[in-house]
Amino acid sequence: MKKFQQIGLIGRSSHHQTIATIARLSQFLRDQQLEVWVEDELAEHEEFMGLPHCGLELIGQKVDLAIVVGGDGSLLGASRALARFNTPVLGINRGTLGFLTDIRPQEAVDKVAQALAGEFTEETRFLNAVRVVREGQTIARATALNDVVLHKGQSARMLGFDLCIDDQFVYSSRSDGLICSTPTGSTAYALSAGGPIMHPKLEALILVPMFPHTLNARPIVVPADSVISVTVTEKHQALPQVSCDGQTHIALLLGDTIFIERSEQHLTLLHPPGYSYYEICRSKLQWGGRIEPQQDEE
Repeated sequence: MKKFQQIGLIGRSSHHQTIATIARLSQFLRDQQLEVWVEDELAEHEEFMGLPHCGLELIGQKVDLAIVVGGDGSLLGASRALARFNTPVLGINRGTLGFLTDIRPQEAVDKVAQALAGEFTEETRFLNAVRVVREGQTIARATALNDVVLHKGQSARMLGFDLCIDDQFVYSSRSDGLICSTPTGSTAYALSAGGPIMHPKLEALILVPMFPHTLNARPIVVPADSVISVTVTEKHQALPQVSCDGQTHIALLLGDTIFIERSEQHLTLLHPPGYSYYEICRSKLQWGGRIEPQQDEE
């Protein structure tokens, strides 16, 4: 049974309810004689004075379990830093949907206690590695757990680009952009653009065109080890961008090529006992919700 001794607490320092939940967890963990680390910004709060702290980019190096309190966006931001150290992550939901942060705040202490006792389900999610090449030189690199999105930025004009998969030309497109999503991100932006929901255990990627200027463009599901390349073919006054998880943004020029491939890094998520992906979808997306007939007014 894996024993966790150094615990990292991560969350938005400006969110009052998040701070309250982290404070409860911090006290509980210290009562268990465990070493607690917090992010630098959290250390500025009175509740965490005296606790060891460091930046998010290093916290995975200091701890053997990270607890993220917040929404899925908070976990996405933390995951890219924690995956480098293979640090397992437990998510407490203080956001809206909570596909990744699946523990309710009122259950936080009890569920963390179960995890410390070895009662959890472990799940691995892969990340994508992204690099942007300009005139033969790599100008930027990033990673994404959910999705890589090519979009037209602030321009009202459509974006022209060529799509290749494993060096094979697929199509040229004029549209608002393209979403390349992992199974983890299939319930995020890709879903709103008409993509399919994919179980997280699938080894695949989804390519979803965004408002294409044609009626025959459809989402494509390809193997996870595919190398995706997208080249900007039209010049725009407003620079198009590539965004990773909606948090890292890279400006593009005409002729730039985005390469997307599976990263060597992966994220280890811990779930409480009884976790079910289908139950998460059922509750968050309201699957099977009954439509009540309207009553005729008398």
